[in-house]
Amino acid sequence: MNSTPWQPPLVWRAAQALARAVVGLLGRLEVTGDVPDALRRGPLILAANHISPFDPVVLAAACRARRVAPRIMATGGLFRAPVVGPLMRRAGHIRVDRGTDAVHHSLPAAADAVAAGSVVLVYPEGRIGLDPGMWPERGKTGTARLALACGAAVVPVAQWGSHEVLPYRTPKGMLRGLARAVARRPVIRVHFGAPVPLRDLRPDTPGAARRATDRIIDAITDSLAPLRLDEPDRPRHVDPGRPVDTSRSHRRRPA
Repeated sequence: MNSTPWQPPLVWRAAQALARAVVGLLGRLEVTGDVPDALRRGPLILAANHISPFDPVVLAAACRARRVAPRIMATGGLFRAPVVGPLMRRAGHIRVDRGTDAVHHSLPAAADAVAAGSVVLVYPEGRIGLDPGMWPERGKTGTARLALACGAAVVPVAQWGSHEVLPYRTPKGMLRGLARAVARRPVIRVHFGAPVPLRDLRPDTPGAARRATDRIIDAITDSLAPLRLDEPDRPRHVDPGRPVDTSRSHRRRPA
């Protein structure tokens, strides 16, 4: 690994402070768990469930509460936006052009970021999950392959409540969702779990990436369960614009 860890630029630290203020306006943020001190400045991979377009704001705020400034693997659409795009690039975030040939460039870019001593935030599901119960879906193997190739620790991050702020089809319905959130101020919970044990897996072993992926998704699911004890099967808040897809359902291991 690089002996001089990547340092988050001022624009990103300022954006995290702004994210904390925005989340405080729209909801009540509760952050539990922590990142081990030895991993706080990287190299580290944070693997989070994805339930809402509001997730990046919530996770930026939660990471600030835990004194972590991750580089986020984010959809290419954000980088193409007139104002947000230049800020994303200046902050050091990593572009993911899903559905294009350029998507294959994101994993080497993330590997370079980890090698530079960065904390990288990824969504192993690869999309906003469409499980009927809003539990983590069967993950893509990119996060696991990144972790196995770099030897970096993976900390699972579970979140719940951001789906009550912005609807799935944002910007459609965004203003209505924001107004409802300001009025109701839903509880938004984020939990940082214990690092996922992956040291027994070798990247050149057949099936290792899939086994590592399942462990990561299991760890996120285990961290999520206590955040939604009163909603174990289906969420109370149902977004009518959010489609349902059971083709990637993840079989949860027994508790």
